[in-house]
Amino acid sequence: MRLAAVILAAGKGTRMKSKLPKVLHQVGGKPMLGHVLGAASEAGAEKLVVVAGYGRDEVESFVDDVAEVVLQEQQLGTAHALMQSASALRSFPGHVLVLCGDTPLITPETLSKLVNYHEGNKASATVLTANMQDPTGYGRIIRDEQGRVKRIVEQKDGSAEELAVKEINTGLYCFSASGLFEAIEQISSENAQGEYYLPDIIEIYNRQGKIVTACACDDSAEIMGINNRKQLAVAEKELRGRVLDRLMFDGVTIVDPDSTYVDSTVSVETDTVLYPGTMLEGSTQITSGSQIGPNTRIVNSEVGANCKVQYSVVMDSVLGPECYVGPYAYIRPGCRLAAGVKIGDFVEVKKSQLGSGSKVPHLSYIGDAIIGNGVNVGAGTITCNYDGKEKHVTIINDGAFIGSNTNLVAPVKVGEGALIAAGSTITKDVPERALGVARARQSNKENWRKNTK
Repeated sequence: MRLAAVILAAGKGTRMKSKLPKVLHQVGGKPMLGHVLGAASEAGAEKLVVVAGYGRDEVESFVDDVAEVVLQEQQLGTAHALMQSASALRSFPGHVLVLCGDTPLITPETLSKLVNYHEGNKASATVLTANMQDPTGYGRIIRDEQGRVKRIVEQKDGSAEELAVKEINTGLYCFSASGLFEAIEQISSENAQGEYYLPDIIEIYNRQGKIVTACACDDSAEIMGINNRKQLAVAEKELRGRVLDRLMFDGVTIVDPDSTYVDSTVSVETDTVLYPGTMLEGSTQITSGSQIGPNTRIVNSEVGANCKVQYSVVMDSVLGPECYVGPYAYIRPGCRLAAGVKIGDFVEVKKSQLGSGSKVPHLSYIGDAIIGNGVNVGAGTITCNYDGKEKHVTIINDGAFIGSNTNLVAPVKVGEGALIAAGSTITKDVPERALGVARARQSNKENWRKNTK
């Protein structure tokens, strides 16, 4: 049977106190909506529809071509939201998952369980439920004497007896597409909120003699909706724990999971060691055998096999195998380090290429540079790449040796095997195997201290 999914994502999320639509707040390295879309797709949904409202343009931009976006101009309840997808799904020949864009912890496994339960019972509607110690705020599942789902009562409409029920409606459903939108059209807004509640479809189906079932969620943490920044932090911690558990079972050593942060979008290969304070974000890929941390942040970068990066920041760059970075290095966007490159303490590298075995051991700035193989850059070296208007390139060819405290005023080229004397300010190209010296001759003033105060 074919499967579609509708993700309700029209709300502003007032309690987030943000201009950003609630569903676009990030958790685990990507927007909440992205997690829900991913779970639905992995559960087998071939057609995805997102119901947007507040911040529609931003939501549409994020969704791109992954899903069709429909507009709910006025937020008049969940049934009204689902109705906006009628044009996309009225003739769909299968089942329809209805999901919430602010439940990023839902897993593909739970959604598959819901769909399979729905199909197995030949139901018209199946509600995903959970048992909560404190069900406050959730709709309650009201069953008849035979244990069948009779109706769902919202918090503001329930009696004291009904509100004592611990089994709650998660807000996630599986419906048979056939007859779904005709049933929604029968839902009334006569309730405390004056809205069209999707849970009211349960009573409509019962009156029609259709099969309504409930499938229990094994882990109630999965269905937590995010309504404020505190809940966002709780979800972040839960998701991070899942990611770290998966990595450890896959052969990654994590010295202290409580102080290690890895986005769900990151790839880490076996026999990598992550030390405390490590943060791996975005599309970062860490290859086998590397040691990362302590206190290191790597964003959208590739790290080759057997690298060591400690007390450093690496952004949007590529490190070849067996590179050594840190401590206290800053690899800015656009860098490519070949095999065996060393970037030492208090070195900043920006939009530069370094060839195999080259070293910038300490206290240097390398920007807009192309550095060949086996180059040694002495302490205090600066590539002067900016003239106030434009950036210029420094080229240092294979085997060159750059003495300490050198300024390379770009555009400038240092030839293969050339040597730059310490303390030089180089403004002209240095030929291969030449010695470049550009510093004032030393002058000593005898008895200078005696004649001055």
